[in-house]
Amino acid sequence: MNTAVQQAEGADAPVTIYSTPVCPYCVRAKQLLQRKGVAYNDIDLSRQPEEARIELMQKTKQRTVPQIFVKDTFIGGFDQLYALEQRGELDKMLAE
Repeated sequence: MNTAVQQAEGADAPVTIYSTPVCPYCVRAKQLLQRKGVAYNDIDLSRQPEEARIELMQKTKQRTVPQIFVKDTFIGGFDQLYALEQRGELDKMLAE
């Protein structure tokens, strides 16, 4: 498995965001987590080899960023993160 994906799966922070610097939804996801005081790993896909992007795409079946994992569970992008927060489910996932 690629180093970027291994880094996310073995990291201490409960959330990992695969992002790019110019993506507004990536910025919004990070801001939401920062407001909540949630630690996260930010993996900049623009700095990763193409193989890392392909591997992530195969794993998640998603082509867009951000791609967000909570405790190694893929939840989707910003819209899914925001929906979890609005329903009060994000805190539950983080507490498990």
